[in-house]
Amino acid sequence: MTMERIGRLSVIIGQGGVLCKEEELFRNHKRKSLFIGIPNEQRKGDNRVCLTPETVRTLVDMGHKIIVQRGAGEGANYTDREYCDCGARIVETLEEVYVADIILKVTSVSVREAEYMHEHQVILSSMKVFQLKKEAIVEMMRKKVTALGFDIIKDDEGYYPIVRIMSEIAGNAAIMIAGEYLNNSREGKGIILGGVSGITPTEVMILGAGTLGEYAARAALGLGATVKVFDASVNRLRQLREKLNGQVYTSVFHEPVVNKSLLTADVVIGAVRCLDKKQAVMIREEQVKLLKRGAVIVDLSVDQGGCIETSYPTTHAQPVYTYEGVIHYCVPNVLSRVAKTASIAYSNVLLPLLSEVADLGGFTQALRVNAGLRNGVYIYNGILTKEVLADRFELMSKDIDLLLAAL
Repeated sequence: MTMERIGRLSVIIGQGGVLCKEEELFRNHKRKSLFIGIPNEQRKGDNRVCLTPETVRTLVDMGHKIIVQRGAGEGANYTDREYCDCGARIVETLEEVYVADIILKVTSVSVREAEYMHEHQVILSSMKVFQLKKEAIVEMMRKKVTALGFDIIKDDEGYYPIVRIMSEIAGNAAIMIAGEYLNNSREGKGIILGGVSGITPTEVMILGAGTLGEYAARAALGLGATVKVFDASVNRLRQLREKLNGQVYTSVFHEPVVNKSLLTADVVIGAVRCLDKKQAVMIREEQVKLLKRGAVIVDLSVDQGGCIETSYPTTHAQPVYTYEGVIHYCVPNVLSRVAKTASIAYSNVLLPLLSEVADLGGFTQALRVNAGLRNGVYIYNGILTKEVLADRFELMSKDIDLLLAAL
């Protein structure tokens, strides 16, 4: 009987066949120094940055090289001087940033950014299906780029760490936004979001019982509002009620129940995540008309197509519009309102991830042994690996596990 080690597995070969047992990673590779570039976000109104100066200092102390485009952190109130003092090199143009081996950016890759990429580059960014352009995908494929989506990378427990932390922030922000647009200064109904002694509490209706819906519910309950949560999954609703000690009303999307709740709701929060499917409309146009005049809709799903039929993307410069007397707030990058908090959250997730990649000898080896990281790949060495993108853009895709097994 013999034993060999392959990645995280001990492979025992004997007369009875092959027995595989997961063990501590057998490190027979050399630690790799990373060359990371942080560009300015090209999408107008997005103020977030992937790494804070403090995180840059930690990575530089580990022996990694960081270049930052001038002004990349200004929207999150981080100065070029802070990045420079923490060991980063400040460069002027996108072209200078894109010489790095690894690019970290918040928003989806644009066609212009894809043109600056070089062969076999690695880019980590959001993979927003409804924001990506076919031209950008084709250009990355042509240059044999490896692209990973923050929003589809999993941790060891099978959760999406970036999505979870951003959902926590966005859920809290959604309630603050709704409260802002209910007041008179924003031409709202002139009511406070919450509960006051002797006055009927505000009613908040949340579509989606995931992390986003959970934290919106927590924030609304903390202010004293009455909260109703709708979801297609009874299991998710049950889990949410347990987490919130039964303080919320819950229901599946049963139309008579939905319509009854719309008649009395002051706020509707769209918190349905629809990454791997077509636009999922939970509230139709005729149902929106059931809402009271001056009610507020905050559709946090608008960057994935939206879950309310009357929603369409707006900007931070003009964040709202009114339809049938109902105020709609539909800014896709809502987290840019709290850019510093969001940037710190990105850094908290990316620092250990980048450290692991370096310890494993680079992204190629890391993808072999880290299934959660591998799940984030949507282009590998120029080959499309996500069926949802292949279907959307009429391209061919291949399974990432089969690609890595063939190498």
